[in-house]
Amino acid sequence: MGKIKRIGVLTSGGDAPGMNAAIRGVTRTALYYGMEVVGIRYGYHGMIHKDFVDMKANSVSNILARGGTILKTARSKEFMEAEGRKLAYENLKEAGIDAVVVIGGDGSLTGARVFCDEYYDIPFVGIPGTIDNDIYGTDYTIGYDTALNTVVEAVDKIRDTAGSHNRLFFIEVMGRDAGFIALSSGIACGAEAILIPEAHGQISNLKEYLHKDFKRNKSSNIIIVAEGDESGGAFAIAENVKDDFKDFDVRVSILGHIQRGGTPSAHDRVTAGKLGFAAVEALMDDQKSVMVGYHNNEIDQVPFRKVIKHQKNVDPEQLQMVEILSY
Repeated sequence: MGKIKRIGVLTSGGDAPGMNAAIRGVTRTALYYGMEVVGIRYGYHGMIHKDFVDMKANSVSNILARGGTILKTARSKEFMEAEGRKLAYENLKEAGIDAVVVIGGDGSLTGARVFCDEYYDIPFVGIPGTIDNDIYGTDYTIGYDTALNTVVEAVDKIRDTAGSHNRLFFIEVMGRDAGFIALSSGIACGAEAILIPEAHGQISNLKEYLHKDFKRNKSSNIIIVAEGDESGGAFAIAENVKDDFKDFDVRVSILGHIQRGGTPSAHDRVTAGKLGFAAVEALMDDQKSVMVGYHNNEIDQVPFRKVIKHQKNVDPEQLQMVEILSY
């Protein structure tokens, strides 16, 4: 591989607080080492449609506190096809881009791996950016900490009104395929129960848990539900149990997309900056088809094939801990 002179950077898939800090980390590091930087707007869609913009040092000024992504993001069906990836490759070559940093989640990194398998002469390095924290090979993903803080703040406020009105609240948080947000926020908020996609058959035990709480005369109950739970989400679960707890005013709250927005936490900003710096250094070390991540508080490089092949699992002991701490 020859010396890299021009790096492309893109954000793909769902946005996550801290993506801008990662863009800044990539841009400033590459410029420091004498490279040119090209922002690829709207992810792989922009790669196919030549939506390129030159990035200078001032292009990333004052963006650390901004949520979302200044490069915009999108999901591209065209890139899923070989013809679309071929066009993307030709556009990168025409623009003189000889390396790419991809900031995104599982789907974005899968796309990067497929592209690299087909076109070896343009190395890709990934940065894990998703609020779900479900990427194998890294302890933290960009946006996860901010999303957790958003959920905790919202649930704390809901508990105030739940206690005042003797209400049973089912609060649905993001996590279609992974329960990391639900589990960690539930522990932080003191939830009486947490329902996540990874744990099956939880609904059968929920009524028993709630009856115990009712006998202990708890003035409020908070149940955290991941949107991908097998029971059908917060509304379905509330409908299932409401007739058994007529003394409680059963309510449902869907937190939705507020979890994606907001000013990134300090932790997300620091994590994103370090990973942006590490991604450029990995390319300078002739690395390709790898994701830079955090493992045991150290920067690590994980091959795309491992990231895609393996699934990151929640700690089952934490579910048991929830039951104990809610006693």
